[in-house]
Amino acid sequence: MSVQLAQQVQEILGNSDLVIITERVDDVALLIGQMVNMGFVEVLDRHIPRHWKQRGLSWGWTAVIWLAYILTEGDHRKVSVEAYIKGLHHTLSQLAGQIIEPLDFSDDRLGHLLTHLSKPTYWHGIEEDLNARSIAVYALLQDVIRCDATTVSGAHDVTEGGLLQFGHSKDDPTRPQIKVMMGSLDPLGMPLATDVLSGERADDGLYIPIIKRIEAGLSQSGLLFVGDCKMSALDTRAHIAGHQHVYLSPLPLTGATAEAMEAWITAGVAKGDAGELERIFRTNDRGQEVLAAEGYEFERTCCAQEGEEAWTERVLVMRSPMHATQQAAGLETRLSHAEKTLAALTPPRGRGKRQITDEVTLLEAIDKVLKDHRVSGLISVAWDKQIERKTQYVGRGRGSASREKQVIENVRYHITRIARQGATIADLTQRFGWKAFVTNAPRRRLSLQAAVLCYRNEYRVERIFNRLKSRVHIAPLFVKLNEQIEGLTYLLTLGVRVLTVMEFVLRRSLAQDQASLPGLHPENKQKRTDKPTAERILKAFADVSLTIIKHATGEEILRRLTPLSGLQEAILQRQGLGTSLYGQLEIQAMGN
Repeated sequence: MSVQLAQQVQEILGNSDLVIITERVDDVALLIGQMVNMGFVEVLDRHIPRHWKQRGLSWGWTAVIWLAYILTEGDHRKVSVEAYIKGLHHTLSQLAGQIIEPLDFSDDRLGHLLTHLSKPTYWHGIEEDLNARSIAVYALLQDVIRCDATTVSGAHDVTEGGLLQFGHSKDDPTRPQIKVMMGSLDPLGMPLATDVLSGERADDGLYIPIIKRIEAGLSQSGLLFVGDCKMSALDTRAHIAGHQHVYLSPLPLTGATAEAMEAWITAGVAKGDAGELERIFRTNDRGQEVLAAEGYEFERTCCAQEGEEAWTERVLVMRSPMHATQQAAGLETRLSHAEKTLAALTPPRGRGKRQITDEVTLLEAIDKVLKDHRVSGLISVAWDKQIERKTQYVGRGRGSASREKQVIENVRYHITRIARQGATIADLTQRFGWKAFVTNAPRRRLSLQAAVLCYRNEYRVERIFNRLKSRVHIAPLFVKLNEQIEGLTYLLTLGVRVLTVMEFVLRRSLAQDQASLPGLHPENKQKRTDKPTAERILKAFADVSLTIIKHATGEEILRRLTPLSGLQEAILQRQGLGTSLYGQLEIQAMGN
C-alpha cells in the first residue's frame, strides 16, 4: 500500500459515518472469467429460451454464478446460494457488468434452470456448441475419445419410473443410484457428451447413443474411441467401424473369449520363451525406461449379423509385468489365508474346541475353504483319523471290582499336512498378466506400442468422475425430481469442464515455454511444477479480498483489492485472462 493511499485510508476511517465492507473474492473472478471465455453465458442464453415475462438475470449468467459457487464451496444445495450472493454482491455485479440480486438465485429459479438443462434438445445443443467453441478457441485435437460410465448413489426412495434405482453400484451397493455415461476428449479429459440414466441399466447398451452424439457434434471421420471391456460389445464395434471410426478396448474374459484366451496365452508364453514377443517400454516418473508390456497380435474378420458388412480387426494379446506382479501378490495372499483357515479346521484337543468327527464333514470344510479363497488345485491336504479310547464304569456312582465297565471311543479327524502344489502354481503364475484388446485401427494408425500406451491413459476419464464426486460433490444429491437430478448432473459436468480446460491450458503454456511455477505447494514453497492441477491453481487465489468503503448514505468512496502475487499474475496471463480480470473490481477514490 502506497503512502498516499495509507493517508487516504487514515482520513477516511476517522469519519464515523463510513461503512466498511469486505468480500472474499479468492478464485471467483478466475472461475467466472474462465467460464465467460469458454462461452458459457452466450451458449446457454442461446439454447435456453427466456420467457417473455422473465425479468432479472439471464439463464447463462445464473448458471455461471451458481457454478462459481459450487466450484468454490463444493456445495450444490440451492438453499445456500442466496446467502453467498449477498456476501459477494459487489464482486459479482462488477464481473457480470450488471446488478446481481439474491432473488435471482431463489430455490424456485435455480430449480427452473435445472429443469431447462434436463431437456435433451436444450442440453445436446449446449454441449455441441461448447464443444465447437472450446475446440476452436483452445486449438484442441479431435482424435481420441474416451467413453465410460459411473454410478452416483443417493438416499432417495426407489419409485417406479424414477432415475434412482438399485443396480451394480461402484460406490455404495446399499443405496439406489443413477448411472452417468460420458464421452471425453483426450488429452485434457474434457467432457464432450453426458447422459444420465436410471441406475439399473447395464453399461453395454449405453455406448452407441453417446458415440452417435459425439460423431454428430465433431463431424469428423477417423475418431478413435477408447473404452473398457463393456465397449467391446460386437454391436458397438460394428457401429464404430461402420461409421469410419476406430476403436480400442479390452475383451471381457467371458464366453467364447474366455475359452480362446487360454490358447492365446499358451501361444504368448511359447513366443515369450522363444523371444518373439514385442516389448513395449515407457518412461516412469524418475525418467527411467521400464518395461510396460510385451505381446503379439493377429487379425480376424468380424461381422455383427449375417448379411451385414464385415470388417477386419486386430487382436492384441498383451502381458503386463505390473499386472502379473499384482496377480501374483493376490494369489500369495489367498494361499496364505487358505493355509491358516485350513489349519484352524482341526485344532488340538481341548475344552471348547470343536472337533470334526466324520470324514464327510472334513472334506466339505476343506473344499469350501479352497473354493472361498479361489485356490482349488493349488493346495493339497492330508489328514488322519484319530481314535481315543477310554474305559469307564456303566452308570453313576463309585466303581468296584464287580461293577460293569465299557469302552468309549472318541473319534476326531486331524489335518496332518498342508502343502502347496509348486508346479501347478508356477504354471499358473506364468499365465498371469495377460489381457486381450481389439482394435480395427491399422497398424500405421495404432501400433502395438501406441495401443498399450493409449489405453494406459484411461485414468483421464476416471479423473472426470473423481472430480464429479470429490470437487463438485455430486453425491449426495440434494434434489429429488427426475428432471432436476438430470439437470444438476449436467450442470456439474460443466463445472468439471471448466477445471479440465483451465488445467490443460496452463500446462500447455508451461510446456511450450519449458517453464514451471513455484508456490503451488504451500508445504514446500521452493518446489516448482510444470503440471499444476486445477485444484492447486484455484487454491493459489486464496485470501484475495475486496475492501469497499462507503458513506452511510451508500455512496462509494474507495475500493481496494488485495494486491495480486507474482504467481497469481502469471496464472492469469497464461490462462489468457489477464490481470485486468481482478483489476476491474478496484476503483480509485471518488473525485480523484
